[in-house]
Amino acid sequence: MKIVKIQVMCCLFIVILIASVPSLSFAGGLIDMAYGRDIKSDRSKEPIQPVPFSYDNNRAKTDLGKMLFFEPRLSKSGWITCNSCHNLSTGGADNLPTSIGHKWMLGPINSPTVLNAKFNLAQFWDGRAKDLKEQAKGPIANPMEMASNHQLAAEVLQSIPEYAQRFKNVYGEEKITIDNVADAIAAFEETLVTPNSRFDVWLRGYDKITKEEEDGYILFKEKGCIGCHNGFGVGGNAFRKFGIAKPYDKDTQTLGRYNVTKNEKDKYVFKVPLLRNIELTAPYFHNASTWSLNEAVNVMAEYQLGTKLTDDETNKIVAFLKTLTGDQPEIIFPILPPSGEHTPQPNRN
Repeated sequence: MKIVKIQVMCCLFIVILIASVPSLSFAGGLIDMAYGRDIKSDRSKEPIQPVPFSYDNNRAKTDLGKMLFFEPRLSKSGWITCNSCHNLSTGGADNLPTSIGHKWMLGPINSPTVLNAKFNLAQFWDGRAKDLKEQAKGPIANPMEMASNHQLAAEVLQSIPEYAQRFKNVYGEEKITIDNVADAIAAFEETLVTPNSRFDVWLRGYDKITKEEEDGYILFKEKGCIGCHNGFGVGGNAFRKFGIAKPYDKDTQTLGRYNVTKNEKDKYVFKVPLLRNIELTAPYFHNASTWSLNEAVNVMAEYQLGTKLTDDETNKIVAFLKTLTGDQPEIIFPILPPSGEHTPQPNRN
């Protein structure tokens, strides 16, 4: 009898709880927050959109891509991985002015984050890769990065029985190709998004940012930052000259998109960087000229917008930018298969 009474009381409690907080149980509540469904809100018309949720992927392919992302044997030395320059523990970047490559060589440009990179209109600062698949091929054969070559990288993987079987399962082919290697890595990188930032929650109609942060967003729009930094990635969807309002005199050597197009008007033109998780990815700009987010905001105001911000305005905009930090990918490191008897040995020379 006591058990029955307890069960009845529990049921009544649940009914009362649901009735008292319907917004937490149905449309627009915690369920929506957890799965990314939008509610009706005027904020849905903002020029920045919440990071969309997507679980539509080939698990076997993304698991293979994840292994390859952490696979040091794709590099000549057997030491460098994709994660070396795009560390998933530190915002998808390496927090260095330029990345360290083969034989401790330093790269020529700051390494951008891989998080939310699927929202970029192209990859690399100069946009020379049209998508993540094309980008994934670059570092493997770059002598200053992984310093291998595409044929050797495929041969290394082919010589490892577990990889040979996994590639066959995913692609239906006996031979491992660099195209399929890059395709698998890109498939994994497509999953590296950071939803549920406090700003995204605010966009969905919930009060998850402070008055100072909301003021910062208003300034972000009023000053003109929103003209380049909008959309899902808060950037990444356009090319712009660095130095629109006045020439950027801190770096006149890095020519940006000109290296791809050879068009004079593309000198000092770069892909607009993503601002999501920006507080995690210092130093800033292609030349890593500052470690301070406040200074980066002031530089943008001066060189791109032709204006000078007050300290209060800068602080408010930075406060807003910090609301763009979303849920970081929770990665369980893959256990990589052992080399085969004929796997080429690492070469540090």
